[in-house]
Amino acid sequence: MQNQIFYHIYPLGLVGTPKENDFLSAATNNLNSLVPWLEHLKALGCTALYLGPVFESTSHGYDTADYFQVDRRLGTKAQLQELVTKAHELGIKVILDAVFNHVGRNFWAFKDLRQKGERSQYRDWFANVDFSQAGEHGDGFTYDGWHGHYQLVALNLQHPEVRAHLFSAVSEWMDRYGLDGLRLDAADVIDLDFLEALRTFCTNKKQDFWLLGEVVFGDYREWANANRLHSVTNYEYHTPLSESFNRENFEHIASILRRQFGPAGTYKDLTLYSFVDNHDVDRAASALAEPAHLFPLYLLLFTLPGIPAIYYGSEWGFEGRIKDGTHDALRPKAVLGAIEKQAKHPLLLDSIKRFTALRKTNKCLRQGDYKELLVQKEQLVFARALDSDVVICIINASRHVVNLEIPLGPYTSTGYKDLLNPEYSGKVRDGMLRVEIPSCWGRVLAPLD
Repeated sequence: MQNQIFYHIYPLGLVGTPKENDFLSAATNNLNSLVPWLEHLKALGCTALYLGPVFESTSHGYDTADYFQVDRRLGTKAQLQELVTKAHELGIKVILDAVFNHVGRNFWAFKDLRQKGERSQYRDWFANVDFSQAGEHGDGFTYDGWHGHYQLVALNLQHPEVRAHLFSAVSEWMDRYGLDGLRLDAADVIDLDFLEALRTFCTNKKQDFWLLGEVVFGDYREWANANRLHSVTNYEYHTPLSESFNRENFEHIASILRRQFGPAGTYKDLTLYSFVDNHDVDRAASALAEPAHLFPLYLLLFTLPGIPAIYYGSEWGFEGRIKDGTHDALRPKAVLGAIEKQAKHPLLLDSIKRFTALRKTNKCLRQGDYKELLVQKEQLVFARALDSDVVICIINASRHVVNLEIPLGPYTSTGYKDLLNPEYSGKVRDGMLRVEIPSCWGRVLAPLD
């Protein structure tokens, strides 16, 4: 998956479902409305779809009620199967959210526990159930919730029946829908031996099945390795990306990139999942103080190491912030054909298309080593080198045209041409690349010889 470009859809938001599931209504056909988005993301240059939670849940999708049923607010198994099939016909890989750390209070086994108490055969399916206390919901027992959120009931992933149930669900998802992988929600709090067992199970069933983990803090190597997950989310550089533009200072993000991906980088042998926004953080267009910085921000995303991802709507500059603890503004309803007319940054879409095309045609940008060449307050310059090939990436956050002299080190050449603007070339003299950079833009330069 290291060569893929992801498009991330949060389906419950995009199709505008009711916030709460009544568990009584007939299934909708909302999943069918996602089919036109496949053509859109393909035209955008994306090659893989990360589809947020689709299985039966109480509210936001991460409070699962049934792993074997598609959320009736979205549609049916047949509709999901058709969606994945059409994606594959377009050459688009599909991964789904897998929420295995916890379930919702309407999860069928937890409902049995609430009804039967200590007599329930599922009492050990959940973490630290204690019948000596009543609990805040008056259940007659307490239990662990995800980070103290008791609407999200922590599963006991050491219990063999729990594992069997979850692996059975994964098996059905793989067989019925032909998935290419899973994104493990809250992977950073999931038992590591469970991840190892899941990796073994999935690999034995489909050799190239891909596992991505949501990890916010910690050493990513603990999760992303040969025995557990293939990749994890690179939250460590997410916030500093936008902060570098807002503070007009690239020093902080440069230090992170050196430590992560430099010649002695901690993660230089990993391929991390990279993003500028998603369903849990403020939209990039809202996080940035200067709207024009969206352009160099996305150029940076697509030229850095990692697997880049675009969150639905952000290609038009959608805005949205977490407000009063709610994420609704991050997960709006969106209808193709209408949202384009509301775009605050209509030129961004075409720019991202140029960035994705460049990444897809340049192996250095996908797999090359990272080498910092120059850091200034509003400029960041680095090389992506693979074997004897190299590209020089320049990001300019300044609102003014800037002229730079860049020490090339081992990457000297007679000159460099701009792959984004082929009519432009930079001159090399005495090992220094002299180049002019447009405001709030950048260059991706390849040697002339």
